[in-house]
Amino acid sequence: MIVVGLLGLGNVGPALLDTVATSVREAFTADIVRLKEGPDPRYAWDDHRGQHNSEIILRRLLAEAPPDVDRVLGVTSVDLFIPMLSFVFGQAQLNGKAAVVSSARLDPTFHGFPVNPALTAARLSREAVHELGHTLGLTHCIVRACPMSLATTIAQLDAKGPELCEGCRSVLKEKINRGLLFLSES
Repeated sequence: MIVVGLLGLGNVGPALLDTVATSVREAFTADIVRLKEGPDPRYAWDDHRGQHNSEIILRRLLAEAPPDVDRVLGVTSVDLFIPMLSFVFGQAQLNGKAAVVSSARLDPTFHGFPVNPALTAARLSREAVHELGHTLGLTHCIVRACPMSLATTIAQLDAKGPELCEGCRSVLKEKINRGLLFLSES
């Protein structure tokens, strides 16, 4: 059983976290542990970029991850970047313990559209499954409807479904069966 520690970073509502928790639980048959809210990610602010550096957030999540969780997922509403890209919806350590996702660019209001909390939550949930999949060793999938497919635009993200494709489920099952993932005994 995969134990995922889930925490909000800054101003993230409980309803959004609940939706992400449900999606992660269903996608990975995971046990979700709600962690104490994390700090506002101001510590990762980059004046030059006018955004938050997701690599700095990942390092902090990793350093502060409780030992009783297999993976830790931070959820934030701040705009994220990595030095080589102008923005990211989220970031994770491939085969690592930490991932972060942001609702900033997933919220329709960011793009000038009306408020739609259900759409924001669905997008964020798919991105959370995607990033946690990376922590479990899954790479980008060629099946467009799979949450593990690469999405650099909202249209690509909206084309994804909530469930891993058969191929990604098989890869994950094989990794678990061969003992290639560190998971809790529960």
